[in-house]
Amino acid sequence: MVAGPYCTRLMADLGAEVIKIEPPSYGDIARRSPPFVNDIPDAEGSGLFLYLNTNKLGITLDVTTTTGRNIFFELVKDADIIVEDNAPGWMQEHRLGYDDIKTINHDIIMTSITPFGQTGPYRDYKAYPLNSFQSGGEGYLTPGGVENMGQPPLRLGTFVGEYDSGLNAAIATLGAIFHKRRSGNGQWIDISKQESIMALNRLDMARFANHGEVITRARLGAPYGGILPCKDGYTVFITWEPAQWERLVHFMGDPEWARDEMFQDYADRHKYGEVLNTLLTEWTMQHTKEELYHRGQEAGIAFGMVFTPKDLVESKHLEARGFFVEVDHPKTGPIKYPGTPYKFSETPCCIERPAPTLGEHNEEIFINRLGHTKDEMRKWGPAGII
Repeated sequence: MVAGPYCTRLMADLGAEVIKIEPPSYGDIARRSPPFVNDIPDAEGSGLFLYLNTNKLGITLDVTTTTGRNIFFELVKDADIIVEDNAPGWMQEHRLGYDDIKTINHDIIMTSITPFGQTGPYRDYKAYPLNSFQSGGEGYLTPGGVENMGQPPLRLGTFVGEYDSGLNAAIATLGAIFHKRRSGNGQWIDISKQESIMALNRLDMARFANHGEVITRARLGAPYGGILPCKDGYTVFITWEPAQWERLVHFMGDPEWARDEMFQDYADRHKYGEVLNTLLTEWTMQHTKEELYHRGQEAGIAFGMVFTPKDLVESKHLEARGFFVEVDHPKTGPIKYPGTPYKFSETPCCIERPAPTLGEHNEEIFINRLGHTKDEMRKWGPAGII
């Protein structure tokens, strides 16, 4: 309910016409996923669904029925891309696989997103975002910090693994478009969520593959690059280089403990990282994250702030860049959404339409585009086809 819709939302933002196909009656399961507008569960008020499906047309269609499959093939004739996130084998089982679709549109690009890919021993294993995220190793490394050594892997609070899988799917699909323009050939793209998530930490995976070294959370703690509490939240800074450490010591007012032999070179600071973090925290707790960020940067130290959602929504910088945009939805009214993270000088992205209500564009697609009649549609409803 995230990876596939996010992939196609990215393409819709870039100007592609995207037709979202949902099962009749209940629609995409994201419609029943929080957060809801005003905390009231409503199939048309899921913040997750509304964000993932802006700029799309929406229809309902049961492609497992004979009529539904035939209508789907009518759409396929004029399509450039199909993105699907069903279980491996589901499309083939219903005669909708890549080989079936190629008989209708020989140069189609089909992108399939699954937890573990279309091949391999895990091919048919079921997985939710929690499973996928952990299978990619990311949970083991999250969060960084010596204080977390010995703690179990964590569940991330959002769908980061799903979004990254959708991003990889979009990039791969656009690559296939370039290949098609040069060769005239479409292709089937196999996206594994596990492999997408592993790609978030390519270097850490390579450590074991090449050296048998398993990265630990201690490697992510100060002074390697630590997140420590401060007066009003958390601060993050990096002291990889000797000069960075020396500037930090001077910035802290040259505390006597910094002269201890335990902290004289990087290897020792790494070895005694837990002791060092305790001392550093006593100092950071005396300052706000804004103070550490601005004064630290002026002192030549790589300080940053750990932003909360509230910090981001109220950020003057993001406001100036117009990152958050307001979209008026017929069922919910105006809602503030995150916009695109890129700016085009000649072809700016914009949200032209809100996420579709369930079956909102059935008539536009089935009658105006495919040439079916209202009488046919009246029959399809009770039959469960749309």
